[in-house]
Amino acid sequence: MVFTNHADPGNLGEAMTVGSLPGHTTAPFARIKYHLKEGLAAGRWPPGALMPSEAELVALFGVSRMTVNRALRELQAEGLVQRSQGVGTFAAPLHQVSSTLTIRDLQEEISTRGHLHHAVVNLQRSEPAPEPLAAQLGVAVGAEVFHTLIVHHENGLPLQCEDRFVNPGCAPGYLQADFTQTTPTRYLFEHTALWRAQYSIESARATAQEAQLLGIAPDEPCLVVVRRTFTRDAAITIARLVHPGSRYRLSGEFTP
Repeated sequence: MVFTNHADPGNLGEAMTVGSLPGHTTAPFARIKYHLKEGLAAGRWPPGALMPSEAELVALFGVSRMTVNRALRELQAEGLVQRSQGVGTFAAPLHQVSSTLTIRDLQEEISTRGHLHHAVVNLQRSEPAPEPLAAQLGVAVGAEVFHTLIVHHENGLPLQCEDRFVNPGCAPGYLQADFTQTTPTRYLFEHTALWRAQYSIESARATAQEAQLLGIAPDEPCLVVVRRTFTRDAAITIARLVHPGSRYRLSGEFTP
């Protein structure tokens, strides 16, 4: 299931990984595709690495070149690999692999709709982590973490209030980024080795500060997403994303 949103989704409690296809399938092309996705997820082929050739996959799976080509074409369409005619197949850059996890960049989504995105950065600083936050990010209590508070606008209308904490060990240059020109989501796609994500989604009221930043009434219903992302070894970030219910729509498409 792939969701298309007016904000980038996420999830606390439900993990998603690159190797998400079922392991037991009878279609030969799907077995090849699953094998390669599992290898990418396990880091067997780091970004930019040359992957097995069509001839190697034909020999390994005992299938036709057409079957192998279909598997590679589907992986390319999903952004997991890049193919160069006469050269070979390469593991895609990390931010492209990350995008297949349905964590979408809000700026890109707004631009795709032909609308104008701009961001107002209300906070961008280092802070000591209190105990609950330290546990979420896997750092020591009192350790410095990065904190940003940003309101994203679509055609001048506040669409999302993003309150985010980042583990400096995963993204040491985070505070030097210009978040009026790029989004934290895009920055972290490009500068971290995203492995999995967790998110929770609920209908709730914004805090007083969030309501003020979004220009909504304190009692207006909102869609609140809390998302945490990880490398293989550490938590990268935890973010609270608040969207006014009247300005947010979640739609999707399911293909069995």
